[in-house]
Amino acid sequence: MSEPETCCEWLGSLSEYIDGDLSVQLCAELEAHMRGCERCRVVVDTLRKTVSLYQQLCAEDALPEDVHERLLVSLKLEDFKHDHPVTK
Repeated sequence: MSEPETCCEWLGSLSEYIDGDLSVQLCAELEAHMRGCERCRVVVDTLRKTVSLYQQLCAEDALPEDVHERLLVSLKLEDFKHDHPVTK
């Protein structure tokens, strides 16, 4: 992967960063970028909170299937629709 230079180029790496799957080098580069970029810090913080809230909801009780599907569509994660069934 080439070195991202703009905020838009970092967007594709944020999920890997949040999950701890981003390479050490790119993680350090992203963190250096975020020290000077409030917008990227806000996006990462918001993504972390979204993932955390979703995990809490799933741990407490399954979401209704239609809500789960709308959430996946909103987050552009439709590929996970069939991998993670949500039934009570």
